[in-house]
Amino acid sequence: MRDRPDADRVPWPGTSIPCQITSRTQFSRLIAVFPAKQPAAPEPLSMLLRISAVALLLLPQLLLLSGCSQSKDAGGTNDSAKTADADRQNSTGTRRIGYSALTLTNPFFRIIADTMQQEAQKKGYELLVVSGDQDVNRQTAQIEDFIVQGVAAIVLNPCDSKAIGTAIRKANEAGIPVFTNDIKYAGAEGNVECHIATDNLQGGRLAGEAVLKLLQDTGGKVAIVDYPEVESCQLRVRGFREVIDRHNAQPGRPKIEISTVLNGQGAREAGHAAARDAIQAHPDLTALFAINDPSALGARVALEEAGKADQVRIVGFDGAIEGRQAILEGKIVCDPVQFPDRMAQTTVEMIGRWFAGDDVPPEILIPSELYYREDALKDATLQQPAGDK
Repeated sequence: MRDRPDADRVPWPGTSIPCQITSRTQFSRLIAVFPAKQPAAPEPLSMLLRISAVALLLLPQLLLLSGCSQSKDAGGTNDSAKTADADRQNSTGTRRIGYSALTLTNPFFRIIADTMQQEAQKKGYELLVVSGDQDVNRQTAQIEDFIVQGVAAIVLNPCDSKAIGTAIRKANEAGIPVFTNDIKYAGAEGNVECHIATDNLQGGRLAGEAVLKLLQDTGGKVAIVDYPEVESCQLRVRGFREVIDRHNAQPGRPKIEISTVLNGQGAREAGHAAARDAIQAHPDLTALFAINDPSALGARVALEEAGKADQVRIVGFDGAIEGRQAILEGKIVCDPVQFPDRMAQTTVEMIGRWFAGDDVPPEILIPSELYYREDALKDATLQQPAGDK
């Protein structure tokens, strides 16, 4: 069959649109490519409108979820920690606070622990007390135990002001707020909600003024019995040095030489060993500054054994009952005193404020005061000598 010049007009396959077919062959080919009945495809514009409508309906919910996420990020650890704390309170009924002390052999930290225990009971909290025994690895394990026990807050006297950071971070990640007292965390890895302590820099300056009072007219050699791992003791020594350096900078004044700085580890035994080494290396020593009472009392024994107790005057730090008794007996000249009971009371108060959702300051410093024998004679807590009663 030949192609006809006058072709028929037929509908385009699958549509009502007419088209011109010039031959049967052309028609057959067209049918093969375009079946007579095709499923109707959705119109592109209609599909776009439908997608846009769904997106508009979902937009408020998406914005709300985004806002919630941003709010949590902006709130940081504090908001998530408070939510976790609420869960712990609901599951236990009573909020538990974990306290890891630097050591409980030092009466100063025993006062903190006992006073915190009393204040916690008043507020209906349970205080769990452990001793880090001046070992940062032991203290780290104690913090991890507190996390497992699900305590609502943790209080520390860091055994190492920097190395304890990893343990503090773990508590942060568990949503548990961390507070420190007396010894400050000096790192950046973890976050501490509030630090409560003596103004140790100011206290160190008071100790320097006390030594200056003894030696400003004669000058002399001074030893420092330090505890360099602990931030509070670093501040005490810095304040002490400031006063001595300022005196030495004045022309014509007798020089006060800091001859040696030894680590007494804040303990009697190590303080004894440090003072013994100091007096052997510098037999003409005239004064000694010890960063706390235990090391000062250990130093006193070493000086007595060396026959230098009258030659070397001791200025301590703390004002614990043993130190105050030694001041009364003339074994220590004076102490910049701390107030561990106030420190403990303030710590529990700040934890309560945090639980209530209130803001707490990052640091609270309690000023120190010099305590001499004249103060000890009026101290009713001490055993007064028979002649002074």
